Amino acid sequence: MSMTNKMEQKRMHPHKFTLWVAIGSLLMMFAGLTSAFIVKSNQVNWKPVAMPVWFTISTILMLLSSGTMQLALKGFRERVMRNYRLWMWVTLGLGAAFVASQWIGFQELWSKQVTFQGAGAGQFLYVIFGLHALHVIAGVIVLLVMAIRSFVGSVKSYNTVPVEIAATYWHFVDLLWIYLFVFFWVVGGGQ
Repeated sequence: MSMTNKMEQKRMHPHKFTLWVAIGSLLMMFAGLTSAFIVKSNQVNWKPVAMPVWFTISTILMLLSSGTMQLALKGFRERVMRNYRLWMWVTLGLGAAFVASQWIGFQELWSKQVTFQGAGAGQFLYVIFGLHALHVIAGVIVLLVMAIRSFVGSVKSYNTVPVEIAATYWHFVDLLWIYLFVFFWVVGGGQ
């Protein structure tokens, strides 16, 4: 094998590279938001917020969905389309359940008068968790498209890149959620 072939094999697919650049940008955005939270939390009139139990349920759903996404990827790599379809649909369902549990959690906060007004953790919680939820919704849409495509048409080439990209993104939003949940629990006094 020539040196050129070895270098071509080690190259990252352009779509994967683009995803990693986007992930880096998102990490910087959320790092900035959580840093701002820490700075603002030292103000005199700061009010901590108790997180609804629905956010704990969200965490469990997200962890499960990361596992099922990995099973879907494994099914695709092994060319067992039945397993790929099953786990992709389960991941999609868990992602949708995550979004629903977030919505219920936000409704509970609103009913407890945790709004955007005043100084406190509630404002940050809405913005940070809301931005994360938007990224999960984008992921759910991708999962829906991939799940539908798994039934429509035939797979002539088992190009794993789209599934790998979706899995990487899904694992990212999972890890990001865990970071945000723990951050608000520990730093934000969310118990």
